[in-house]
Amino acid sequence: MICPKCQYQRQPGDAQVHPGICPACGIAYGKYRATPERDDIGEEPAEETASFGRRLLDTLMELPEQTDPLVFWSQAALLAVFTLWGASFILGGVDWQSIGGSFLHNVNLPFHEFGHVLFSPFGRFMAILGGSLFQVVVPLVFVIAFSFFKGDNFAAAICLWWCGQNFIDLSPYIADAGRRQLPLILGMSEDNHDWGNLLTMTNSLDRAELLANISFTLGSLVMVLGLYWAGYLLLQQRQRLS
Repeated sequence: MICPKCQYQRQPGDAQVHPGICPACGIAYGKYRATPERDDIGEEPAEETASFGRRLLDTLMELPEQTDPLVFWSQAALLAVFTLWGASFILGGVDWQSIGGSFLHNVNLPFHEFGHVLFSPFGRFMAILGGSLFQVVVPLVFVIAFSFFKGDNFAAAICLWWCGQNFIDLSPYIADAGRRQLPLILGMSEDNHDWGNLLTMTNSLDRAELLANISFTLGSLVMVLGLYWAGYLLLQQRQRLS
């Protein structure tokens, strides 16, 4: 008799031990065999995680039921525009003149200012941080809405690009924390400099340049990811058309 758990083989000298009990590890042979396989039990959470990840990926890569040539080529042209636009942001570096002078900065600004109001009930620190936080979160809300509720993954990918651009939009503001030289909106003094106050409150003014570069780099990566996502979707639709 070989134990199904520890693989111990019964010896003639084990006669004093009950025939249904393993002399080495003490398990009851019958009960051990009646329980589910240990490997199966251990694999269930991994399988559930894998299936969730697969479902999520399938949702993000879902294509329209039909590919309209006019819509396809319009989206391809739009992707080319956003690729060139994104390249201008990335290649320009952390530069206020190019980033702050962009049309998108004026689009992001209302969300930034509303974020201060939205997070004001959570204390002064969150009220200050809320502006930057909200302008980054808003595009992500649109990503979820378009992908999971509208089934429009191309629009979701463009919104992800927009999220990355918001990180880039914040980078000159963060870099200016120690200098406080950037022009603020009408009626605001340098005492209202969000990142100057945030980094002062956290004793991190000396890390302003580092944090600005992190924000810029993260934004660049997210923008590229959004463009890659949109490009992959269009490639799949192009194969349909051909």
